Amino acid sequence: MWLIVVALEATEAIVGTEKDVKGDTSADSSLTSIKGKKAVVSEEFIVPEETSAAGTKEKKVIVDPKKLPKEIPYLLIGSGTASYYAALAIRARDADAKVLIIGDEKHLPYNRPPLSKELWWYGENQVAETLEYKGYSGRKRDVYFEAPGFFLAPSEIESAEHGGVSLISGHRVVKLDLATQTAYLDDGRSLKYQKCLIATGRRGQPKSLPVIEDADEEVKRRVTLFRTIDDFRKLDEVARKSESITIIGGSFLGSELANSLNRRFGKQGLQIRQAKKGNVAEILPQFLSKYATSELRKSGVNVMSEKELKRVTVDENGKLRLQLATGEIISTDHIIVAVGISANTDLAKSCGLEIDPVNGGYVVDAELRARSNVWVAGDASSFYDVKLGRRRMEHWEHAQITGRLAGENMTGANRPYWHQSSYYSVIAPTIHLEAVGRTDSRFRTVSVLADTKSKVDEIKKGVVFYLDGKVIMGVLLLNISGPGIEIARRLIADGREHDNFKELAKLFELHKSRIDDEEER
Repeated sequence: MWLIVVALEATEAIVGTEKDVKGDTSADSSLTSIKGKKAVVSEEFIVPEETSAAGTKEKKVIVDPKKLPKEIPYLLIGSGTASYYAALAIRARDADAKVLIIGDEKHLPYNRPPLSKELWWYGENQVAETLEYKGYSGRKRDVYFEAPGFFLAPSEIESAEHGGVSLISGHRVVKLDLATQTAYLDDGRSLKYQKCLIATGRRGQPKSLPVIEDADEEVKRRVTLFRTIDDFRKLDEVARKSESITIIGGSFLGSELANSLNRRFGKQGLQIRQAKKGNVAEILPQFLSKYATSELRKSGVNVMSEKELKRVTVDENGKLRLQLATGEIISTDHIIVAVGISANTDLAKSCGLEIDPVNGGYVVDAELRARSNVWVAGDASSFYDVKLGRRRMEHWEHAQITGRLAGENMTGANRPYWHQSSYYSVIAPTIHLEAVGRTDSRFRTVSVLADTKSKVDEIKKGVVFYLDGKVIMGVLLLNISGPGIEIARRLIADGREHDNFKELAKLFELHKSRIDDEEER
């Protein structure tokens, strides 16, 4: 039987049958745990604090920690995922390479996605201190890419016979002189480079809201703009002491945090509210965004749709008083603002690099080069996709792949970027998403859903095709494991026009299909 549902926004939904969902999928990275060592943060870099056989702490002595090398062969600006993987790629192709990473966070380079997911799900009681959690295999891991001993001190890198990777933390490069190939730090120091990677990601400070920026200091003190390890630690402490937390924003981050906080603290009585237009509405077709909202509500999150915040004050009981445009008043202990972060292109002012006026980010060529001896990777890069056009991505795998490729090209590989990066998110207890390509809800979408014998009010599995005409631009998988993402990549690379999406869906683990067409205009 064919069921046709008419809704909003150019989307078709097709429904079929399936087996039970076997579990979630994950693009976990392989991390190295810090065992028996405690990271000690200095102003410039991090050194290991070793525990001797006698049980005493033996700090590594650094002579003149402020000393920088006069010149570094490979300078990586930004200490996130892209820079870390670029450093690995450089060292893999040039075994004696000397690499310097400069980043504004006072931490070792770390894996950011667990801050909104795994640390809340699988972390033990001391997770804020250890930053450890059990992965899907049951093996304990932490968020850091490397142990402290992996990094050389900046004062040692020049004299290192076989090179290495050095880290300056807690500082920013504020100016880049492309003519003299000189980088200037925020404390006045400078150094020359031979090859430079800009991997500054998104802005260090996430976007706030005017209503928050205009509030008094007591309100601001109780607002978290979530992004870093420090933000995770602060929020963990707040959640343990609070009765209620309100999240503003329905992005991936806002939805993940609502789900994760509720999962960890909901049974302890913590109330989680989420004020937003719709869960991941910029990505999901309207019916799926609404379904995600309903699933979050079922789990215990109070989702307040279409609510606009007008004013925030502190009431006589010490609670935050949120006044909505409707006149409603909400009382809460803490606010999380998750409304997005723009690409960090601050260096463009000093070096004249081109900025993409539509997508943001530094404009790069197919080899991720922005100018002679300057490459850009990760969230800060606007790259040309031969299949999908110029675009910018803000996901972990993209940072990893572009970081590796930039590192290879800095050592002479001259390879173009062609990979279609994927992303993964858990936005509700029953909604595990994995996607590739351009997944924008403004496209016409065709959704193939598994039959649950209750039509679209209960969705267990699905595939969403994002279309430009009849050409597939992106694919989103709902609760589908296995090789689905690789199949989706091939469909995008193929570039052919398609009509029969029921047949295409058979490539994925949906099994028998019943069809529903949902056109959203």
